[in-house]
Amino acid sequence: MPMPPHDAAPWRALGQRALHLLRTWLHGGWRAVRDVEPQFWSNLLDELRAGRQWIDRAVVLVYAVITGLVVVGFTFAAEAAVHAFKLLDQAGPYGRYLALLWTPALTVALLWWTRRYVPGAMGSGIPQVIRALDDDLDDAQRRGLVSLRVALHKIGLVSGGLLAGLSIGREGPTVQVGAGVMVHARRWLSPRSGIDAHDLMVAGAAAGIAAAFNTPLGGIVFALEQLSRRRSMSHSALVISSIVLAGLVAVAVFGNETYFGRLPVQQLHWSLLGPGLLVAVSTGLAGGLFARLIVVSVRGLPDRLSAWRRDHPYRFAAGCATGVAVIGIATGGATAGAGYATTRALLEGQADLPGVYTLLKFVATWLSAWTGVPAGVFAPSLAIGAGIGHDVALWAGLNAVDAIPLIALGMVGFLAATTGGPITAFIIVMEMVSGQSMVLSLMACSLLASGVARLVTKPMYMELAAMLPLAAPAAPAAPPKA
Repeated sequence: MPMPPHDAAPWRALGQRALHLLRTWLHGGWRAVRDVEPQFWSNLLDELRAGRQWIDRAVVLVYAVITGLVVVGFTFAAEAAVHAFKLLDQAGPYGRYLALLWTPALTVALLWWTRRYVPGAMGSGIPQVIRALDDDLDDAQRRGLVSLRVALHKIGLVSGGLLAGLSIGREGPTVQVGAGVMVHARRWLSPRSGIDAHDLMVAGAAAGIAAAFNTPLGGIVFALEQLSRRRSMSHSALVISSIVLAGLVAVAVFGNETYFGRLPVQQLHWSLLGPGLLVAVSTGLAGGLFARLIVVSVRGLPDRLSAWRRDHPYRFAAGCATGVAVIGIATGGATAGAGYATTRALLEGQADLPGVYTLLKFVATWLSAWTGVPAGVFAPSLAIGAGIGHDVALWAGLNAVDAIPLIALGMVGFLAATTGGPITAFIIVMEMVSGQSMVLSLMACSLLASGVARLVTKPMYMELAAMLPLAAPAAPAAPPKA
């Protein structure tokens, strides 16, 4: 069938326009061309600017992928450190007692390195990011808290703490790591991108949570609940895309599996109402007390221990680490590290723990944080909460199957009470254990435990952020002499 005749009118008009512009340029140069077609050039410049905006967005998304890869590497490094400490613990009949020397020695070395080279890496990392989001900081002060350099040091220092056998976690520090990697993208963005350090730090911090726990939704809620209280995000869609992308990187590496597996939760019945309320109140009180102890430990009191910590920080850290090592020996190594294996064993009904495990894990985590080395409390909080739920189930005489919901409630309750983020705790635990059948129960326990904790203490991360020492802002340059 013959083709229909082609309409050459548009092409003829375009050719005539191009010829006219060429003649104008030959006679008057580029300024004459600009004067002839002002709207054309305005539209062209708008398109070019829009193209640069897409490049800026692509840079941010590339850094989101890099953040996910860094968090995956951090995960492997932390797991390797935990495995190495277990090998030390199992080295011969007296291998376990080597921790009495190894744990304090390595802890002192880590504290010395942190105080000497990266003081901004001390603590969990979440207070540092919260403080760095304040608008009253200059760039130098912000870099001291959140930067690529601090992030890389944080990975090594937290992995070293796990190698030492301290009761710490990597998930909280991952927030500072993700923010430090993401904020590095600023140097590749155009001045007109409109993407500031605030948006990049929020995206990186939440992306770190999403990749660390394999919970993209938890990362988004963490950004909204914990990091965006003072100022809203100007590029929320780009921030959320970065969080999801970093989470997908972790999924691609570790598989689409939940952090603790799938809970075999049976149909909940009214007989669990009383034990469930007891778990919520107990975790609220215990979590509030834990948060208060952390804050008071950092702030200090007019007592001898605080004076010893202030005057002799390395001796104090060695004493705390020795206490952690003694507790680890007493529990057969159950309190060392983040407590992932112990928490999973509790959820599966296969844990064989001493009756005072929960209390000892509580004390070991507090002492580990008191040393001053970079340390997170997210995962240890889950382990302590799981222990409280398990203890309540034993007290109520429940079987292994009915104890599982109480253990999950204990996890979400203690995490919500400690961090002061009930929605984040509820979403993270629900995604970690695939506990969709317990949505209402987890939410109610999280809100109740958080409310009880507020009677004991203020939000821990906000108080710690307010106490962070900062370098003096750079003095403005003196005006030139006349």
